[in-house]
Amino acid sequence: MNLSENLTLREVCKSQTASRLGINNKPDEEFIIENLRAIAREVFQPCREYVGGPLYVSSGFRSRALNDAIGGSKTSQHISGMALDLDADVFGGKTNAEVFSFIKENCVFDQLIWEFGDDDNPDWVHVSFHRWGDNRGRCMRAVRHEDGGTEYQVITS
Repeated sequence: MNLSENLTLREVCKSQTASRLGINNKPDEEFIIENLRAIAREVFQPCREYVGGPLYVSSGFRSRALNDAIGGSKTSQHISGMALDLDADVFGGKTNAEVFSFIKENCVFDQLIWEFGDDDNPDWVHVSFHRWGDNRGRCMRAVRHEDGGTEYQVITS
């Protein structure tokens, strides 16, 4: 099932962890599929066209069981199909930093996170989108501390 011209439901549900642990990682409610269609249409597809080629989704939909298995936040927007983790560096068309900037400047989004990496390029880009329109446009940077904890710093400019 296509969610947009260049993104399928299979791609956003694919998980090596789910496969390894025998976890069903398919959405079981129509509203989740509608959420995935919305983020695919409003964020992924414009990014894909900007990149000009493949754009890797490293994490899309996560069932509660999968989210628990990976230690994800109990309130993760991935659970409701409202978030994608994108990694442009896999195929080399653009950098993750370029994708982050593109989304920030050209897309409506709820949260946009520069995930780890360094000052030049994040390891991946997390983006979320609410199809009903209450998107905050919140930009953050995830920073890992020496003790293994993560801090989310708000980006204001």
